[in-house]
Formats: sequence, C-alpha cells, structure tokens
Amino acid sequence: MTTHYTTHHNGPLDVVTIGEAMAMFIARETGDLAAAETFIKRAAGAELNVATGLARLGLKVGWVSRVGDDAFGRFICQQLEKESIDHRQVTVDNRYPTGFQLKSKVDDGSDPLVEYFRKGSAASHLSVEDFDADYFGSARHLHLSGVAAAISDSSLALLKHTAKEMRARGKTISFDPNLRPVLWRSEEEMRKQLNLLAEYADWVLPGEKEGLILTGYRQPEAIADFYLDRGVKAVVIKTGCDGAWYKTAEGEKGQVAAVKVDNVVDTVGAGDGFAVGVISALLEGLSLPQAIQRGNKIGSMAIQVIGDSEGLPTRQQLGDA
Repeated sequence: MTTHYTTHHNGPLDVVTIGEAMAMFIARETGDLAAAETFIKRAAGAELNVATGLARLGLKVGWVSRVGDDAFGRFICQQLEKESIDHRQVTVDNRYPTGFQLKSKVDDGSDPLVEYFRKGSAASHLSVEDFDADYFGSARHLHLSGVAAAISDSSLALLKHTAKEMRARGKTISFDPNLRPVLWRSEEEMRKQLNLLAEYADWVLPGEKEGLILTGYRQPEAIADFYLDRGVKAVVIKTGCDGAWYKTAEGEKGQVAAVKVDNVVDTVGAGDGFAVGVISALLEGLSLPQAIQRGNKIGSMAIQVIGDSEGLPTRQQLGDA
C-alpha cells in the first residue's frame, strides 16, 4: 500500500531530481561515534541538498523519491514542505522504512565519518514504475547523481529510463557522479554504470579523485575529454583548493579560482552546493565560468556549517554571484 503526498505546487518545474533522503544524526561531541551521547537531527541526501539549494534560489524544484510510513519519512516530508520543494511524486511506502545515518563531529577540517542504516529502505525500492512522463516532462532540467544510481538496480534503471526520456524531449541534464563505492557490488560495476549514465548528460560535474576512479586519468583535461568524446557538452572538474577546471565541447577551457575559507566546519555537502551554483546559473543563461564562480561561492558557504544544507544561501544571501 502506497500513498502520495499532495502539495500546493502545480504547473511546470525548472528542475526535477530523483534520490534518497535520510534522517541524519550529527554527533555533538568529537571522537568515536560509539561514545557520542547527543546528536542533532537533520535531513540528508545528495539530491535533496541540490533540490534545497535550487529552491532557496527561487527555482521551482521537484524531488522524486519514496519514504517509509514512519517518523523519519514524515520528517523528510516536513523538510520538503518547509523548503517549498514539490513532492507530488514522493511516495509514502508502508512496506519499507526510511533510512538514517550517523555522522561524527570533526574539528580539524577532515571528512567526518558517516555510518549508514539504509539497506532495504523505501527509496531503494524506487523503480521505473516511479516514472511519471507528464511530471518529468513539465521540467526544463533533470539533475541526477551517482548516489541514487548506487542504492539498487531498480533505482539505477529508473535513472537511466528518466535520462533517456528527458534527453529525447530535448531537456538539459546535469550529472554529479557522487561516488559511494560501499554501495556498489564492485568498483568496476560502479565505473561502468556511472559512465553509461554520464553519457546522457549535458553537464558532468566530477571531483578530481572521482574522475581518476571513473576514467583512469589524473589530468583534468584528460578526464574532461573522456566525457566530451562521449557526447557530453561540458565537463567541470572540482579541484579542491584550486577551485574548478572546465572544458566544453567547443574546446573552451580554463580554471576558475576557489573562494578561500578560513574556517572549514564540515566538508560534506560542498559538492552539492557547487552543483546548485552551476546548475542555477546555467539555467539563468550565465556563461560557464560565471556559473562555476557561483558554484565555488556556494560550495565555500556549505563547508562553513555543520549540516549538509544549512549553508545553502537564499538569493539575497548569495548577493551578486
């Protein structure tokens, strides 16, 4: 038995995305998670972070998923409501639970440790049956990430089907590989499936290390060429402290400097913030370098706060980027 949430949104969307959201508990004390006694609850999920960031900038965003008929599922739906994210295509599934995760607190700028409790979750049962042609067709742009591709074979099939349909309708597509090796059967399988998915995209946004794993190349230009040769229009490679490097199908290329930050609180969510900046700017008709500049700015705001989406700015907070 499944039910859909009703929501006040109707009409066309700017962006639609598919993914899993989880309740996230962030330790209040540094050190081993086993010793942590108090936690802060937030919503987590790469695609939800991107949807949240885009909605805060004023875009009409739809998020497609499944949640359990439980407290965590209600919490996720409340977050969607709060952020004005369209959830007509979020199914409440009473057979499976909503996943959750525990995240350690770090104070030295390193990546926090995350433990997932998501196996058999409602979202892992996403499938091609969750594809609503009219709903997806009402959006200008589709954003996909490698996380939703990793949670199950049926979810991967949904992403491929959606990408194929949206491409056939002439919509733009962005893809962030967002590697989660622990969720895949093997690194080889991950590489194969994510590179197939990337071929549907106009804009591919890997990190430098992800690019090495997926293409075997270390140089940003070689990583970019790998995807450009497969029909992608532009590749933007996140190069950490250096910012980002890009190359387009027309051969334009260059480096866009990072926005320097004094205090790194939590590195998780930086890539999602970067995607928000790039996608929103390109949909507004800005140039690729301008879009990357906005991506770098939002990424830098994301790493200065503890949750995954707290640092994602409103249009006013973003300023003139």
